[in-house]
Amino acid sequence: MAYSFLLRDSCNDRTNFVASYQSLPVLENATAFWLPGLSDETSDVKRLKRTASDGAFNDSSYSDSSNGSIARTNSMSSLNSLSRLHFRDHIWTYTQRYLAAEALEEAAAAIIGSGDRGTENEESKGDGMKLVQQLISCAEAVACRDKSHASVLLAELRANALVFGSSFQRVASCFVQGLADRLALVQPLGTVGYVAPKMNIMDIASEKKEEALRLVYEICPHIQFGHFVANSSILEAFEGESLVHVMDLGMTLGLPNGHQWRGLIQSLAKRSGPPPRLRITAVGLCTDRFRVIGDELETYAQSLGLYLEFSVVESNLEHLKPKDIKVLPGEVLVVNSILQLHCVVKESRGALNSVLQIIHELSPKVLVLVEQDSSHNGPFFLGRFMEALHYYSAIFDSLDAVLPKYDTKRAKMEQFYFAEEIKNIVSCEGPARVERHERVDQWRRRMSRAGFQPAPLKMLAQAKQWLKNINACEGYTIVEEKGCLVLGWKSKPIVAASCWKC
Repeated sequence: MAYSFLLRDSCNDRTNFVASYQSLPVLENATAFWLPGLSDETSDVKRLKRTASDGAFNDSSYSDSSNGSIARTNSMSSLNSLSRLHFRDHIWTYTQRYLAAEALEEAAAAIIGSGDRGTENEESKGDGMKLVQQLISCAEAVACRDKSHASVLLAELRANALVFGSSFQRVASCFVQGLADRLALVQPLGTVGYVAPKMNIMDIASEKKEEALRLVYEICPHIQFGHFVANSSILEAFEGESLVHVMDLGMTLGLPNGHQWRGLIQSLAKRSGPPPRLRITAVGLCTDRFRVIGDELETYAQSLGLYLEFSVVESNLEHLKPKDIKVLPGEVLVVNSILQLHCVVKESRGALNSVLQIIHELSPKVLVLVEQDSSHNGPFFLGRFMEALHYYSAIFDSLDAVLPKYDTKRAKMEQFYFAEEIKNIVSCEGPARVERHERVDQWRRRMSRAGFQPAPLKMLAQAKQWLKNINACEGYTIVEEKGCLVLGWKSKPIVAASCWKC
């Protein structure tokens, strides 16, 4: 998919991008100035200025004269440098035009097709393409800190991106919210630093968000898929063991009732022979919610004749210490991470490496990793924006296939769960951006560097049968990819599950 390579986060590049699709609006005088993108990862982008005469980039070794032309020198090396720069610029321009056209064509097929079923016509397809173009143009303007142009585009988008419209209009409304939040944080040119909103995805406080999470679990198979694969792998690791311990990172954001562990407890209780002694350690900041879940699980386990000891470690993953986790002699430990580790993927990699090192020191028999399978942590804002737009369009399309347009459950999931993820990806930078989803290949490299070995998941047939048993909407698929299992919607990957050992 071409989205990852669409754009560099520079206002100078935007003319090349929109040139590939003439109906995209272009900033006035975009060739006469350079503006830094809002992203916190753009410091390594070379600052170049495009001249209005020939469209070429000029290195900082050239200065503008009073009439705006290049101040020429007699240095042959400078002329050679300029020639190389012209050639490189032309190659890059044509490459970007091709990739941009390819991306828009793919977006049109994948996104516009997610409108109301049975009502597709040329006019609605045209409206969908226009909305895609407006979103991209607005994202470019926001990245370039062009408040006036971005504000105009946001006003148009608000009129077209309807919360109760087609599936793409609904997802577009979430991206509009994110762009508006990002634009509101834009500081005047020359200002150093970035002011970001503070949020903690591991501590969902509002009742609306809690209800939305519960609805996503019940209606979408994403989290249930992770729980099924994790429990199957954990049960295999616990086979024949009498003292077992689960270290659960985040407890699936404090999902009520501890659904995952009720299933595990029931499976362990049904095994022949004496049931094992089970310990569950929840790691996270939602301690009050975790303790409520723990009390319920202990009561449930007791009713099935299984001994369960539940404990809580009040810590976010970045500040977790090896001494926080108590492992008893002869105990078999497994680590469970459902949609959690992406929150500690930072630019420096230090935070994630620290967490993985701690886990590795605990020597778990298996680490189960379930994450969103998409590239929302690329180095440039516009690339992340396009990736996220494609990814969440598929999710909103799946909701459209299950629930009617005005269903309140659908609106709650879209606005209080998925929209929160989208807004974090689009509007936040630095430590505030915690929704740093990455593809399974990138996770494979990260885990290998941390000293973990893959433990291939050999349960594709069981997973497909599970998907059939839960009566998931037609359109969901499960495939095996290099030892991982990937849940997708109409061939678009949504969630990937993998298993690792020390």
